[in-house]
Amino acid sequence: MNFKPLVVGIGGTARPNSTSERAVRETLQAAERLGANTRFFDGDFITRLSLYSPERSLRTADEQTYVDAVRRCDGIIVGTPGYHGSLSAPIKNILDFLEDMARDDRPYLEGRAFGCVVTAYGWQACGTTLVSLRMIAHALRAWPTPFGATLNASMPLFDADGQCLDGKTSSQLAVVAGQVVDFARWRAAGTAYEREQG
Repeated sequence: MNFKPLVVGIGGTARPNSTSERAVRETLQAAERLGANTRFFDGDFITRLSLYSPERSLRTADEQTYVDAVRRCDGIIVGTPGYHGSLSAPIKNILDFLEDMARDDRPYLEGRAFGCVVTAYGWQACGTTLVSLRMIAHALRAWPTPFGATLNASMPLFDADGQCLDGKTSSQLAVVAGQVVDFARWRAAGTAYEREQG
């Protein structure tokens, strides 16, 4: 089965080339090496979105582009900094826009893997933020990957060109990418088998 899953990545802050943005970019590159197609919504995109409001039915072009990409995706990778023990407000906001998918035939992130990547200045915030991100994945009916990458950003992790400086960090991100891509392929193979069986 020559299936190339679409993996959407979300990550970054208002600071260009933040650690969380670079981490998700690295994870998507690992997914591409495994044969996936990818689409990345970086910090610049995330921070220019308006505050999500369920009462506002009209969406901007950016908001519609994002929701449409997630509708088509086979897996998602979300990277967030740990702020005060939880995920950042811009990351929470962009995930809130997935409420537009609540009444889809395939609601929210039903049947899709959700890769978690957390960066923080200390291990405590890494742990609590990872738990929060996984709870959101469950609420969105996604399948959080068994492994979640937690990166302590108190030491430099990427160089000025965005290259990962640490083999352990790179390995963590590759594991997340592999689990998202593998799940997407297993899901596609299972769906194809069910169709064949009628």
